[in-house]
Amino acid sequence: MSAEFPRLVADVGGTHVRFASQLLADGPLQARASYPSADFPGLWEAMKHHLQAQGLERPRACAVGIATAITGDRVQMTNHHWAFSIAALQRSLGVERLLLINDFTALALALPVLAPQDRRQVGGGPAVAGAPMGLLGPGTGLGVSGLLPGIGGGAPVPLAGEGGHVTLAGSEPEEDAVLGCLRRRFGHVSAERALSGPGLQNLHQALAEVRGLSPDGREAAEITAGEDALARDTVQLFCALLGSVAGNLVLTLGARGGLYIGGGIVPRLGERFDGSRFRERFEAKGRFRDYLAAIPAFVVNGSDQAALLGACRALDAAPP
Repeated sequence: MSAEFPRLVADVGGTHVRFASQLLADGPLQARASYPSADFPGLWEAMKHHLQAQGLERPRACAVGIATAITGDRVQMTNHHWAFSIAALQRSLGVERLLLINDFTALALALPVLAPQDRRQVGGGPAVAGAPMGLLGPGTGLGVSGLLPGIGGGAPVPLAGEGGHVTLAGSEPEEDAVLGCLRRRFGHVSAERALSGPGLQNLHQALAEVRGLSPDGREAAEITAGEDALARDTVQLFCALLGSVAGNLVLTLGARGGLYIGGGIVPRLGERFDGSRFRERFEAKGRFRDYLAAIPAFVVNGSDQAALLGACRALDAAPP
């Protein structure tokens, strides 16, 4: 084994933390496991538990995709209480290399190597080879990234941003009223306030208020499974707003290579998403309707596993 292996890679979200190992260069991911983030006081404790539970030796290199912005040594998750020093984590783990990146930056790196069965196209035509790709995904929060072509045929460049916190705008009177309810509650209404698991609950509560109904406190999974009018309309509103945000992202990046949707919510909607207003609102950009109509959108199945692969690719690309 080289000094780089074995590797530990992690995908850290507000709800689950996932791990896998890569033992050899270009080798498959092994010893995959997922744990509720709430079961551990911090990331180091989760790592230690995983290594012991799987009977693994200490890794020599580690890459972590985590659901927050990486701006220095101190890391504080946006939708979870975990906070830590990167340098202290490296000392505890005893690795020669530790790479921390945003979780959707990791997922963006995996987009070019997704297998056909790992994605499902929703509208549009063929992707333009070599063009930028857009990526967003509602889960515990709203991840946003993209993958830009490298200069002169170099390696693609992933984006590390916090696009889930852009200001959300409505396009119809009832949407405006719903966002007004959220504005009174939160002050700033980011896209994540509506387009995430907690966001689904926010939309459900606000839509009930706008229609003069009593909110019933349902969880996101109960809303997406609901057959009553309020639950169905909440999901439709969610898909419509997601389409608007996705169209904005594609226009910003010129993402003619396709728009990819990860996260845990949309894949579970299945055909309901395909028949929703997502595509209509994705394309509803006035003079650029035809431009967007040609661009494919893909639902990524198993994006958590793809993010682990992307973390491996990040180690490959980063200088030692």
